[in-house]
Amino acid sequence: MYVLFWVGLAPLSALLGDVFRAFNPWRGVARAAAWTAGRVSLTPLPSPIAYPDWLGRWPAVVGLLGFAWLELASSDSTSPQFIAILALVYAALQFVGMGLFGIDRWSDRGDAFGVYFNLFACVSPLQRRGRDLVLVRPLSRLTGLLSVPGTLALLFVMIGSTSFDGASAGSIWASVAPGIQDAMQALGLGQAAALEAASTVGLAISILLIAGVYRIGISGMRSIARQDTTQLAGRFAHTLVPIALAYVVAHYFSLLVFQGQAAGYLFSDPLGNGSDFLGLASSTIDYGLVSANGVWYVQVAALVIGHVAGLTLAHDRSLTTYSTPRLATQSQYWMLTVMIGYTSLGLWLLSSA
Repeated sequence: MYVLFWVGLAPLSALLGDVFRAFNPWRGVARAAAWTAGRVSLTPLPSPIAYPDWLGRWPAVVGLLGFAWLELASSDSTSPQFIAILALVYAALQFVGMGLFGIDRWSDRGDAFGVYFNLFACVSPLQRRGRDLVLVRPLSRLTGLLSVPGTLALLFVMIGSTSFDGASAGSIWASVAPGIQDAMQALGLGQAAALEAASTVGLAISILLIAGVYRIGISGMRSIARQDTTQLAGRFAHTLVPIALAYVVAHYFSLLVFQGQAAGYLFSDPLGNGSDFLGLASSTIDYGLVSANGVWYVQVAALVIGHVAGLTLAHDRSLTTYSTPRLATQSQYWMLTVMIGYTSLGLWLLSSA
């Protein structure tokens, strides 16, 4: 679930487009149910209610934050039973949302994974137009991304959660976490609950740090020419998508390469009872597939390319935001500072881990 679904689909979406939408199980079941109901019902099915503009992508923010907490803070994150229960609850919520607001509308705004992978798909050079698959300029679809309510928060969660995942393996968090855990235990929490609370605090701090750096950059851009801060932040929100993708690739590349090989024997013996359906139950992980230096070069390249892509998008948007090229250039000094900050943070997290 974590390696093939959460990690594997991100770069696949960036390469091939919105593959998750084609295989989204909740969307598929909902469409099948709607088609069947339309055929057997004697009266027209009721139309979905209008999706509130203020709700935006906030349901996806809540869902993605919940999944990040499950992976990084919950003590039950590796329990198949617990994950199965949450998957059923999540599926039920998706069916309710699709039933109320429409299948496609909810998939585009409320389904956390649908929204998450769709953002990465906007980086792809492939785009579906009707039944045709066409080549487009990479990143071009991001320029049309609507910054509806919750978009920035979603991107902060995407980058901040990956940052905390990297920081939690470093020496600084290892020295700080016991103190936070002791403070939680002093409040009456048990050892396991205190550990969860400490990780929750760390996750929240990481997300707020990412948001704070971005806000500083936006405040600096606003000093070039007075504009509404909220609108300005929204206009440049799409520049964070390549950075979120870069963090995912850089941080999880080795996990995908090495632990992804475990899929062979896990699929061959899914219940761990000695079965060998695919003849791969005795296969092992080849840790020599990519050298440590190779992993590092991929990580650095991902971070650099991702942040250069973000700067390219920011420069493009600044030319349509400011009245003169001179003001646009001055505003990009601030965005350059933000990107250097994110790049340095990413490299530091990788090296410290």
